[in-house]
This record gives sequence, structure tokens and C-alpha cells, in this order.
Amino acid sequence: MKKLSLGFSPCPNDTFIFDAMLHGRIDTEGLEFEVFMEDVEALNRRAFAGDIAVTKLSYHAFAYLNDRYALLDAGSALGNRCGPLLIARAPMDDDAVNAARIAIPGKMTTANFLLSLAYPDARNKQECLFSEIEGAVLAGEADAGLIIHENRFTYQQKGLLKLMDLGDYWETGTGLPIPLGGIVVRRDLNTEVQQKVNRVLRRSVEYAFAHPDEVMSFVRRHAQAMEDAVMQAHIDLYVTDFTVDLGEKGRRAVQEMFRIAREKHIIPLNNDKIFIN
Repeated sequence: MKKLSLGFSPCPNDTFIFDAMLHGRIDTEGLEFEVFMEDVEALNRRAFAGDIAVTKLSYHAFAYLNDRYALLDAGSALGNRCGPLLIARAPMDDDAVNAARIAIPGKMTTANFLLSLAYPDARNKQECLFSEIEGAVLAGEADAGLIIHENRFTYQQKGLLKLMDLGDYWETGTGLPIPLGGIVVRRDLNTEVQQKVNRVLRRSVEYAFAHPDEVMSFVRRHAQAMEDAVMQAHIDLYVTDFTVDLGEKGRRAVQEMFRIAREKHIIPLNNDKIFIN
């Protein structure tokens, strides 16, 4: 079988879970992978073009692609108290947020989906690389910013303040963990291959949990000079039991996100297919 194209981001939570399956630490059941390491918005674009077999995908983007891709039970970033944050230089009330220029990490990110739920009238959004959002707010190029990933741990050091934790907003309203991103596989691959990818990824996540010291060199190599403490906090926040397997509660969280988004006309009424067979 030819190599499967595999897309994921250089963020610590992704490199942590994929290291073992890419570096011969586990049984990959004969699967080999051609890696594309890019930010999530770039991976979203690849998936919309349909030119990648297995990829990290924001749940927002997946809602537009679930006719072509199926969600694996392994590999998801779901969690508590780890959602995107809306930040600014000074306090803002709801009217000010609705009128603000808001820097977002991409239209198809789950962060923007949650922002649309919390502030449906906030429409003056400008897309930025996630790593440039704090700078845009500090420079006055944006009035507020929607931050994700490691920026959750650095914005206060730069003198910025939190307007809303959108993860808390979701969890308070639903009582469920927040679905941020998942790993999907193309539906045109046969069921046996889809299941094999899921088993291999689960094995890779379990190996990383059991042998964290072995996988950290790969994580550090791609962590953009991040301090070890920040890197570890990132992993602890986003790699959880749900990453090993969604389970019933994780699946329910994903289904609820799709239900609410359809109800509020944030995503198309595609179909009800979500998971691998």
C-alpha cells in the first residue's frame, strides 16, 4: 500500500501524539505516512481541496466536510477549561465587542465558531496567523483578538486582558467538554484502512502517555523555541483521555456542537455522518 498523506500542526499536542507512529516506536500494521506539518487553517484548506488522506481538522471545518471525511475516535483535542480566549488591551462591553475589529485565527477554526455562538453580531473579523494575534492587538491593528494554543499562557505577560473564555462559555451552556480539533480520515478509503489508522493512532497516543521522555525531542524540535513549562502545559491541557478515545461523552460533545451549529445556521445542513464505521 502506498504512503498515506498525514497532516498535523507543529503544536506540542499534535507532535506529542504522532511521534510514536512516525518513528518506529509502535506497530503501525504496515501503514506508512507522508507528513505535512502546517498550521490548522492550512490543513483545513488541504482538506477542502480533498488532497490529504488523514489530517488534523478543526471541528468547525469538519462540519463542512463530513460527507468526505470521517472522525477517528482517537486523536481529538477535547477538554475542560482549554477553550479559546477573547482578549483586548482594555475592558469592553458587549456592544463594544460587537463593533470591534477582532483578529481571529481563521474563519473555519473552532475558535471562530465559538465566537459566533457567543457574539453573533460581531462580524468585523480579520484573519491572522494565530501567533500574530497578540501583536495585532498590542499594535492597535485590532481592537480584540481570539487566541488559541500556547498564546493562552502568554497574553497576560504582554499586558493583555481576557474578555471572555469561550471554553467556559461552551461548558457552562452544555455541561460537556469543548471539541476543539479532531483527526479525520477520507471516507473513500476502505473501512479496514480507516479502522487501522484509528488503532495505530490510539496506540501512538498511549505510547506517548506511557513514555513522555521519549517523544519530547520531536515535540521540542517543532515547538518554536517554546519554554519547556509552556510546552508541557500545552500538552497537559489538550492531550487527555478523550485523545485516546472519545468515548460516549466525547461523541456526545461533538454531536451537540453540530446540533447547535445547525440550529443557529452557523454550519450547513450537510448530513448526520460524523464518525468512522
